[in-house]
Amino acid sequence: MRTEESRPIRLADYRAPDWLVDHVDLDVHLHPTATRVYATLQLRPNPVASAPAPLVLDGDGLKLTAISLDGDPLAAERYVATADRLTIAQPPRASFRLAIETEIDAAANTQLMGLYRSRAIYCTQCEAEGFRRITYYPDRPDVMATFTTRIEAQKAEAPILLSNGNLAAAGDIAATGRHFAVWHDPFPKPAYLFALVGGQLACIADTFTTMSGRAIALRIYVEPGKGDRCAYAMDALKRAMRWDEQAFGREYDLDIFMIVAVSDFNMGAMENKGLNIFNDKYVLATPDTATDQDFASIEAIIAHEYFHNWTGNRITCRDWFQLCLKEGLTVFRDQEFTADQRSRPVKRIADVRGLRAHQFVEDAGPLAHPVRPSLYREINNFYTATVYEKGAELVRMLKTLLGADGFRAGMDLYFRRHDGQAATVEQFIACFADANAVDLSGFLRWYAQAGTPEIAVTMRHDMRAATLTLDVAQLVPPTPGQPVKEPLLMPLAIALLDAEGRELPLILSDGTRVANGVITVSQPAQTFVFAQIAQRPVPSLNRGFSAPVRLSANLSQSDLRFLAARDGDTFNRWQALQVLATEALVADTQALLATSAPGDAGCLLDAVEATISDERLEPAYLALLLTPPTEADIAREIGRDVDPDAIYAARRALRVALGERLRGRLHGLCDSLYDAAPYRPDAASAGRRALRNVCLDLLAAGGDAAAIALTMEQFTAADNMTDRMAALTTLAAHDRPERARALDEFYQRYRDDPLVIDKWFALQAAIAERATLVRVRALTEHAAFSIGNPNRVRALIGTFAHANQREFNRPDGAGYAFVADMVLLLDPRNAQLAARLATAFRAWRVIEPGRRAHAHACLQRIAAAPTLSRDVADIVERTLAAQ
Repeated sequence: MRTEESRPIRLADYRAPDWLVDHVDLDVHLHPTATRVYATLQLRPNPVASAPAPLVLDGDGLKLTAISLDGDPLAAERYVATADRLTIAQPPRASFRLAIETEIDAAANTQLMGLYRSRAIYCTQCEAEGFRRITYYPDRPDVMATFTTRIEAQKAEAPILLSNGNLAAAGDIAATGRHFAVWHDPFPKPAYLFALVGGQLACIADTFTTMSGRAIALRIYVEPGKGDRCAYAMDALKRAMRWDEQAFGREYDLDIFMIVAVSDFNMGAMENKGLNIFNDKYVLATPDTATDQDFASIEAIIAHEYFHNWTGNRITCRDWFQLCLKEGLTVFRDQEFTADQRSRPVKRIADVRGLRAHQFVEDAGPLAHPVRPSLYREINNFYTATVYEKGAELVRMLKTLLGADGFRAGMDLYFRRHDGQAATVEQFIACFADANAVDLSGFLRWYAQAGTPEIAVTMRHDMRAATLTLDVAQLVPPTPGQPVKEPLLMPLAIALLDAEGRELPLILSDGTRVANGVITVSQPAQTFVFAQIAQRPVPSLNRGFSAPVRLSANLSQSDLRFLAARDGDTFNRWQALQVLATEALVADTQALLATSAPGDAGCLLDAVEATISDERLEPAYLALLLTPPTEADIAREIGRDVDPDAIYAARRALRVALGERLRGRLHGLCDSLYDAAPYRPDAASAGRRALRNVCLDLLAAGGDAAAIALTMEQFTAADNMTDRMAALTTLAAHDRPERARALDEFYQRYRDDPLVIDKWFALQAAIAERATLVRVRALTEHAAFSIGNPNRVRALIGTFAHANQREFNRPDGAGYAFVADMVLLLDPRNAQLAARLATAFRAWRVIEPGRRAHAHACLQRIAAAPTLSRDVADIVERTLAAQ
């Protein structure tokens, strides 16, 4: 792990590379502990460089064994090589070939960056700076080269040898037991997109015919014995390829597209050109081992990584500050794909829930940063919800501002203008401005400013003048390093609804009609006056969540109940219930802290009951309507001196009240939604299961014995993982004999399936009761637990830290102490995993004083560790920094 003191990297200091690489020849001789890498780089001076410069190549823990220049060994006095850098002070002034030989111990690489072993499989992870752990190289995204990769290995150990591009040659090496494969990638790429895989793998093959008639070979490689779990991933891949042709006009370019699924992976997946490497969690699925959510995640992530072929690979980012240019854009693309494949209203709500749960919290805390940061110390720590999810919202706002045709024109120009280049955010935005002849310079502030904008809308109706006035004020709160903010340009989608819920014409007082129901907000305060409004309407604001903001308005509870029942915008219909529920839960939390009982939730329950009675609503949407705001949602609204125990109690009381009030309706839905047909992962079937399981969970919320028995019956009889896991989750919330029996039966049934056992670990870590910490500590000693497997660590320790608000934030500080211990234990082994675990402390300043002191002490203990990786040190220092 890298423990040297990190120096800040600043966007303002960007300088084009002094040297470019036109082509790379790699010859990799695989060996578990002594892999030999022979790299030949065709280098030339960058024409834009101001003067001859030394050649400085990045490394990370490398062992140099040989070096030559244009075929001649390089004298020792002509270069300086350390484990982390190779410098040639006076290289030739013209192009030349530099040959470098390094040796790697893949088996000892627990950081899972560069070349490492996942069980018996050799694989690589090079984003962001992993290629420098394989060979010395100018490891930055704006150095793009073509690659030819030869791989050699013992055939018995690694019969499958894969790399980027198309297969150029393969064969046995006589009398050695070894064989080789040569792969050539004709498309220039940065080194972070390099990939190599070798091992014993099962292969699932298919083909895809592109819109121009080209036949593409499709291959998914998995560990032996798991091939029967890849069918859905292959189907999702083919649907994604067709959708990208239809929605964006993007056709695949190589002759083959490959996916490899491995068990040890720091992230979800990686978009290496032509050879995507996946965490096997996002490839493997059967009805008995994967939930509906697993199937949906596989579909989305397969699509996301494939879409990177154009938004990330063919056009990459100039530097890591532009990371949102590939990630935010590609998240938007995968969100649109899923919305088209499944339910657009349900998908939009799911995306916004995720944004609020993760990115809004990030924006409000010490780790806040702009979508395009201006400074970083460790780039691995900027693969964040801000870059990904908020970055996607910025792209969505462009589409809302410009309309579907204008957005497509901008994207088409982006692909034409920047194919084969490493681009910037400014170049991306310029394509939309040029294609639509509009000024978008003000929109760039979204990329430069951190913080979630707060929009306050005040409505005034003048019956005599028949006008409605909307006063709109915006404020972007201060964030670390940015105390003063400028106003932002944003689209605010609105409607004015009459007493029947019909949308009134949006005609401004000057006679202008509002196009597409979108007003543009760009100033700290603006006033919009609408004419021909005889009766007071109910405004529907920020429809479809057209801008990623926190919205407040002078709407009454009656207005919110009306919107929940009548709004034609499905997002705002759901949002109205969320606002009503959040207001009630905040009030109940405060009442509990004052030692009084929660208030009467009758008005909220009336609104929920009325809304779910609408038979036109799809089951998946109804399931969302019946799900109260999360504990994190409530904490975010309270904002300071948060008491997680009180929040948990208030939310539990509301769920019990919902179950009791709607008992008859919930039983009726459970009965009507039962489906004896074979499992199907399609959206409609998944929606029916989701609603049925939400109903069952609400019925059991108060611990009713009959409901618990019904839940146990479902657990026992379920023919799919979705229903079995839903029942087990409900049972886990109740300290009863049925819970222990079900957990034991589940483990015995799936003990040989690592991905399913991850669910077993995570479920127990999420139980919101005081015994959970003892249980989690004991599970770290379980025979099935491994501190070396990222999936297992995330399942047990990550779930406890990030998803169990009540127990992580125990009043005695023991939850914080346990997670701090785990961060320090993980850091030497896998710094990226440890740093992500440390982000659980990001909201420590808003917790009530007693807990806050415990969290502060744990953060200081981590910071004081004698040896700390750059990854963890960066997270902890920023989390502790004064705000």
